[in-house]
Amino acid sequence: MPKIKTHKATVKRFKITRNNKIIKRKCGQDHFNSRESGVTTRSKRRDIGIADTEYKIIRQLMPYN
Repeated sequence: MPKIKTHKATVKRFKITRNNKIIKRKCGQDHFNSRESGVTTRSKRRDIGIADTEYKIIRQLMPYN
């Protein structure tokens, strides 16, 4: 049986924690951040977990990670 290829774009965007949770970077961090309020800027520093509905799809795209 052939090995399943890993989707490289998915590997770059998501990380699997020790307890098999998947986290990603919060969106909208790249530019135009000076106009945001302090609360928004601080909340953008945190990584966020993904929804349970997306978990199965991402695990299929990252079979060996």
